[in-house]
Amino acid sequence: MCRPVGDAHTIDGRKVLIPDVFVAPRDTPEHVSEDGIGIKASAVAMVVEVVSPGRDNVSRDRVRKRRAYARAGIPVHLLIDDHDELGMVTLLTAPNPDQAVYDDEVRVPYGTTVTVPEGPAKGFTIGEEITGPGRAP
Repeated sequence: MCRPVGDAHTIDGRKVLIPDVFVAPRDTPEHVSEDGIGIKASAVAMVVEVVSPGRDNVSRDRVRKRRAYARAGIPVHLLIDDHDELGMVTLLTAPNPDQAVYDDEVRVPYGTTVTVPEGPAKGFTIGEEITGPGRAP
């Protein structure tokens, strides 16, 4: 059984990643890193990032974390971005760890529904109830 987790670390080798929310197996000690500070990225089924304001934060959340999560092979990465046009939700799937990219990407404006296609969060929808209504230009 999986559950959403917040305020925790995911570990990929020597790299520590801190997503806003992630989904991982519940109470499974074999997925805890050797030093006990986080969950191994190989056990993480989904990460959610809410883009923070500021140039450095936007770059970190949109670019650096995207590459790190793909390199770690995390199957689903959801990005909620107030700072992209008028608000965008990006759903990334099919990670390619060798190239540190996601091969499948769906981008929709706030107020439009997007559904997680696979994994333990399959069927979970992100829509107006999470992002609010679409924004006028």
